[in-house]
Amino acid sequence: MLRVAASRAQPSAAYLKKANAALPAVSTTPHISDAQRQQLDSALRVDQAGEIAANYIYMGQMFVLRRDPAMKPLVQEMWEQEKKHLEVMDKLQLQHRVRPTLLSDVAKVAGFGLGAATAMMGKEAAMACTEAVETVIGEHYDDQLREMESLPSDHPSVPLLREVIREFRDDELEHLDIAVEHDAQRAPAHALLSSIIGAGCKVAIELCKRV
Repeated sequence: MLRVAASRAQPSAAYLKKANAALPAVSTTPHISDAQRQQLDSALRVDQAGEIAANYIYMGQMFVLRRDPAMKPLVQEMWEQEKKHLEVMDKLQLQHRVRPTLLSDVAKVAGFGLGAATAMMGKEAAMACTEAVETVIGEHYDDQLREMESLPSDHPSVPLLREVIREFRDDELEHLDIAVEHDAQRAPAHALLSSIIGAGCKVAIELCKRV
């Protein structure tokens, strides 16, 4: 599974190149309605914030698990994929002139703290953290894809956005599978830990949509 995760790191880079080539460095959505524009702004704002948090979660895990010969390459591969996700989201945020969330610094601190704290509880707890986070993010991307059906398909940027979100969702669900395969559900108090982390992620999503 680690080999599969590594092989999927390339499509994100390809989407970044596609975004650079297909989208000018100005807003590409001048002709959509105000309601659709708000929907797009909210989606890109929260997705960028989520990728920031994901990067710092893996950074926190790596800080603790960097000397573990089995876990270090596993965490590093997933982290590299998240770095590419964030690079794409940063580009889209600029191109669509979306205001980043005011909670970016909070996402960094909370993400690093969550990653480090669960890793200190053991590698199983670190994987339980990944499982819980990616479960919520996968569901979130599914919701976004359904919501984006209301955006005009003939607009040049909308099909690209859908492709990017679909790819990122698949990547996050792959991370979930990796976590389960590496004993996430053997973590102490797994159900409680998953519930707390999942609930926190859902609150963070709603806040970042608005703030």
